[in-house]
Amino acid sequence: MSTSRAISALLLAAGLSSAGCVRSYASQPALSFQDLDYSTDGSKQPWPVHRVALPDIAERYHLATVPHVAYVDLPGASPDAKTVVFVHGLGSYLKFWRAQLDVFHARGYRVLAVDLPGYGKSDKPATFPYTMEAMADVVHALTRQLGVDRPILVGHSMGGQTSLSYAIRYPEALEALVLVSPAGFETFTWKEKAWFARAMSVDFIKYAPEASIWGSVRQGNFMHWRPELDWLIEERVRLAKSPEFDSYAYANVRTVQGLAHNDFVRENLERVSAPTLIVYGTDDRLIPNPFLHGGEARDIMEHGASRIPGAALVAMKGCGHTVQLDCPAPFNEAVLGFLKDPASARPFASKVAPPEKEPKPGAPAPVPGAPGTQPSPTPAQDDAPAPSDGPRP
Repeated sequence: MSTSRAISALLLAAGLSSAGCVRSYASQPALSFQDLDYSTDGSKQPWPVHRVALPDIAERYHLATVPHVAYVDLPGASPDAKTVVFVHGLGSYLKFWRAQLDVFHARGYRVLAVDLPGYGKSDKPATFPYTMEAMADVVHALTRQLGVDRPILVGHSMGGQTSLSYAIRYPEALEALVLVSPAGFETFTWKEKAWFARAMSVDFIKYAPEASIWGSVRQGNFMHWRPELDWLIEERVRLAKSPEFDSYAYANVRTVQGLAHNDFVRENLERVSAPTLIVYGTDDRLIPNPFLHGGEARDIMEHGASRIPGAALVAMKGCGHTVQLDCPAPFNEAVLGFLKDPASARPFASKVAPPEKEPKPGAPAPVPGAPGTQPSPTPAQDDAPAPSDGPRP
């Protein structure tokens, strides 16, 4: 069985086991990305959606046409209000911040939410690099064009790694950083990176059955599913019928490669200087990657927090990967509390291993090679390809 088919089978099983009696949207008409409902949760008041051209991005990445990105801009309560920029994750769009935009706006912040290239209502150019560095350049170019000198970035998953790249490369242009179930901490071996390349394809995304979508969205991202979240399934199923979907699926494939293959962020976390808050769900089923090496989200997030100077860490007990929609009330409380005074947030204290006990007088010295005396494998020992089976040009 191919890798893609194996993943499809697992997602299908998850969908069938978790969905139960749910509504099917397979018979519903196609939905255009431009017709996505960007509105407040409850009142359905439409958000003002704008589009802006980014000629600097076209020049920097040698694009044939100037890309346009879509964004929502809710004005601050005063001219000196701080600006919070929400950056979505892989496969999603700015609507995934539906439980935050109006809440933060009501607190007086200027609120920006962006559709990154390839996603939502933004252009989906095939020649855009789709690395996290290119995505960060888009966020930087957008904020500069909108006159925002030092935004607060709030990034989820892929958007977290994008925000980290921004923080590392544009430290002078950042007020504070909020990382929500962020990518960018987890490391991948060369074999795991090759797996990503084999597993992800346009067809794998485009032709996913509805049961698999229920599994990947509901089972993979949430612990507290409720009917008002059904729009996540409906829009995904209907968007797959739109002419733009191939471009969107291609952007996803390229983005996955950018997430896994580029280690710039993972190798430079110590260079993050902005006050940082990391928020994650303890029951995250996507980080660490369950198809590759599994493990606990806590370990990944604590590792990341220990490498970012002064970073604060908040674990949302019983919440899933898309924690901002899964557990919106405690999430909003934690982030708003941090933003009151980011510099005073209590930094995460990594656990220090207890000192080794001195041998008792008269005890025999440890024998090299005896059980319990072998050093644990280093990353190089685990990950480096042997000369006989390494990738070849």
